[in-house]
Amino acid sequence: MISIFTAGGVAILMAGFGTPILLRFLIKWRIGQHIREDGPAQHAAKQGTPTMGGIALLGGMLLGYVLGHVGTNAPFTRSGWLVVLAVLATGLIGAADDWIKVSRKRSLGLNKRAKVALQLAVAIGFALGAIYWAGVSRDVSFTRYDVPHFILPVGLYVVWCVLVIVGASNAVNLTDGLDGLAAGSSAFAFSCLSIIGYWQFRHFGIYQVQHALDLALVAVSMCGACVGFLWWNAAPARIIMGDTGALAIGTGLACLGLSMNLTLLIPIIGGLFVIVTLSVVIQVVSFRIFHTRVFRMAPLHHHFELIGWPETTVTVRFWIFSGLCTAVGLGLFYADFLSVGSLK
Repeated sequence: MISIFTAGGVAILMAGFGTPILLRFLIKWRIGQHIREDGPAQHAAKQGTPTMGGIALLGGMLLGYVLGHVGTNAPFTRSGWLVVLAVLATGLIGAADDWIKVSRKRSLGLNKRAKVALQLAVAIGFALGAIYWAGVSRDVSFTRYDVPHFILPVGLYVVWCVLVIVGASNAVNLTDGLDGLAAGSSAFAFSCLSIIGYWQFRHFGIYQVQHALDLALVAVSMCGACVGFLWWNAAPARIIMGDTGALAIGTGLACLGLSMNLTLLIPIIGGLFVIVTLSVVIQVVSFRIFHTRVFRMAPLHHHFELIGWPETTVTVRFWIFSGLCTAVGLGLFYADFLSVGSLK
C-alpha cells in the first residue's frame, strides 16, 4: 500500500511541478498548437497554445513508477516494465506527430500510413513481449482470467492485442479535443485500474495475475501524472498534451487491461472514449452512405459545443459520465468477486 501511495504522490508532484518548467521551454521555442480550420470557431483562440505537454505527463508516470519501488518490498516486474515501455514508445510516436505539426505549422502531423505502422509495431512488440517475456495470459477476459476463459492461439492473440491497443490509443486521441477532457477522464479510469490491481494482488488465488501489484503501480502512476498535468491543462488550458500524451494514455489503458485480464471490462471503464469514437464512426458511415450528418460535428464533444454548451460545461458533464463508467466497471468487478466468494 505504501508503494502505491508513493507512486501516485510522486507522479502528481512530478507532473504538477514539471509541467510549468516544460511550459516555459515550449513558450521560449514557440512550440504551439495549430488548430484545425474546420473545427469549432471558438477554438481559434487556442492557436499557439503550447503543445507536447504529454512529455511532462510521461515523465511523471515514469518517475512515479520507479520511486514507488524505493524502500518498499514491491519488486520490479517484466509485466510492469512492458506496459511502461509500450506507453513510452507510443508517446514517442505522438511526439513525432506533434513535432511535425509544429515545425511545418499545420494541424496534420505524421501521415496516416506511417502513424498506423508505428502503432502496429508497438502493439505487436507488446503482444510478443507479453507472451514470451512477461508470461501474460492469452485469455480474452472480463473480470478475471477464467471469465469467459477463452484462450487465444498465439497468432490470434497478437491480432487481438493490435486491435485493443491501436483502438484504445486512437480513442483517447479523439477525446482529447477540449481543455482537460482527456486528462480528467483518464484519471478516473486509471484510478479504477489501480484499485483493481491491488485487489488482484491481495486475492491472487482468484485472479492469477502474477504481477498485479506492479501493474497497480503503473496504473496509479498514470493516474497521478494525469491529475498533476490537469492542474495546468484545465480550462483555459495553458498547455495541451498533444498526441504525445493522448496516444500514450490510450496505450496505457489497453496494455494494463491486457496484462490484468480485464480486456472486455476496459470498454466499460473507459466508456467515454468508446462513445466518442462511436460518434466519429457513426458520422462517417452516415455521411458516406446516406449523405447526411447525425451530429453537427464529430467527435461528440464538438457537437455539444455547436448546440450551445460552453466548453467547460461539456468537459465537466463528460467527466461525470466518465466517473459513472468507472463506478460501473468497478462495481461489476466487485460483484464478480462476491459471486466467486459465494461459490466457495
